[in-house]
Amino acid sequence: MANNIKEDLMLFNELITIFLEDELQNPVSEYINPRDVEKTLDIKLHEDGAVDDDFKTSLKQLILKSPKSSSKLFFNQLFGGRHSKAVLGDLLAVMLNNSMATYKIAGPQVSVEKEVLLQVQKLIGYDNKSGGTFPTGGSMSNFMSLIMARDKVDLGIKEKGISKNLVAYTSENAHYSLSKNASFSGIGKANVRHIKSDKYGRINVLEFTKQVKLDLESGLTPFYLNATAGTTVLCAFDNVAELSPICKKYKIWLHLDGAFGGGVIFSDRYKYLVEGIQLTNSFCFNAHKTLGAPLSTSILVVKDKQDLHNSFNNNAAYLYQTHDEEFNLGRSSFECGRRNNALKLWTMWKAIGTRGISKIIEHEFKLADVARNYIKTNSDYKLFSFEDSLSICFNYKNFDPEDLCAKLYESNTLMVGFGHFHKKVFVRLVLVNCENSLDELMQFFKVLEDFADKNSHLIGKYK
Repeated sequence: MANNIKEDLMLFNELITIFLEDELQNPVSEYINPRDVEKTLDIKLHEDGAVDDDFKTSLKQLILKSPKSSSKLFFNQLFGGRHSKAVLGDLLAVMLNNSMATYKIAGPQVSVEKEVLLQVQKLIGYDNKSGGTFPTGGSMSNFMSLIMARDKVDLGIKEKGISKNLVAYTSENAHYSLSKNASFSGIGKANVRHIKSDKYGRINVLEFTKQVKLDLESGLTPFYLNATAGTTVLCAFDNVAELSPICKKYKIWLHLDGAFGGGVIFSDRYKYLVEGIQLTNSFCFNAHKTLGAPLSTSILVVKDKQDLHNSFNNNAAYLYQTHDEEFNLGRSSFECGRRNNALKLWTMWKAIGTRGISKIIEHEFKLADVARNYIKTNSDYKLFSFEDSLSICFNYKNFDPEDLCAKLYESNTLMVGFGHFHKKVFVRLVLVNCENSLDELMQFFKVLEDFADKNSHLIGKYK
C-alpha cells in the first residue's frame, strides 16, 4: 500500500464518520471474550501488507468493536466524553509531531505549554517562582512529585543513593500508583504509610499526625504526603488546609493528587473543595478525566521550579545546543522525546476560555446532584455517596453490584463499574462526561433498572 498521508486522512474521515454514527446507534460495543478476539477480528500480521479494501475492512471492524469510551452509556472510568476543540488540538499535535524537549524542535509549541502551565499556576495561587510540566499521566505526575520530595531531603541521593530511612504518607483510599512509585524510587513499599480515612473517605488528620510522631520517635524521616483531590472511588477531597500546617511543621513535602477532581480549580463555585491548595509543594490534575480532553492530558505544577530542575535536569550536549534552559523543556521533565500534550488543552482553553471550562465542571456536578437526589428519593436504592462528589455510589435493590456490573457489560447493555469502601461494595457511577444531558443521565437508571428486573434470576444477590 502507498504511503500517502492525504489519502489516509481521507480514509480516517470516512472511518471516523462511520464510528460516530455507530456510537449513537450502539453506544455499548459488542462484548468479545479476550480469548476470542483473534477469531472475531482480523488482527494478524503477515509478511505482505493488506490490500486496500481488506485494510479498510479490518480497521472498520476493529474500531466498531472497541469500547466506546465517550458514548452516552459509558460510566466505567474516571474519564469520558470528548471535547471537539481538544480533539482538534490532539490531531494537530500528531500531524506536527514535535518533541517538547527543546525549543529548536518544538518552536512556539514550547510557549503554548508554558502559557498553559502559567495560567494553572495562577489559578491555584502559586507565585512566579513556580514551574511545571506535562507528564504522561497521573501516575507519572505522582512519581515526579515523590522524586522531588526525596531529593529535597538530600540532593546527594541522586548520586549516592538513599542513606536515610525515608517514610511517605498517603490515604488508604489514594491511587495505587504511590506504592509502585515507592518501589521505583528506592523508598520501598514498606515505607509508605496508608493513613485511615474518615466516613467521607478523607485522610484522618489526627491519625496522620499520630503516625508522623510515631515514625519520628522510631528514628525515621517523614518526607512526603500524597493528599488527594478526588479519590478514585468516593471522589473524596482531603483537607489540604488542615494537612498543610502539619507538613510545614515536620518539613514534609505536600503533594495534592488532583488527577480526578483537580479540575475544580477552574470553578469559583467548587474551588473550595481544594481550599489551601496554594500551600502545597506540588499539584497535578488530568484534563482527560473531567474536561473531555483526549488521553493523556496530565499537568504537574510545582511551587518552586528549581525543584524540578534539581531532580530532572541532566546534561546532554547532543540535544541542548540552542537557547537557554527556560525554553528547553527536557531539562525539567522526566522524558526526553515527549509528545506535545499541551496543545489539546490549549486549543480547548483558547476556544472556550476559563469560563467555558468552569461550565463543564459545574455541569458535571449538576449531573451528580440530580443522580444523588434520584437515588435518595427511590426506596429501591441505597446511597453510599455524599454531597459534592462526581462518583455516585449506590446499590439497587438486593442485587450483587459486582455481578450486576459484569452482566451489564457482557450483555452489551451498559458500562459501569463497582467500588469498595470500608468493607462495603457498590455500583460506582462516574459522572465526568459533560456531553451527557439530564435526560441521558436518567436513561442510565432506566437501562440499569430494566435490565436488573428482567434478569433478576440471573444476577447474584448482595448480602
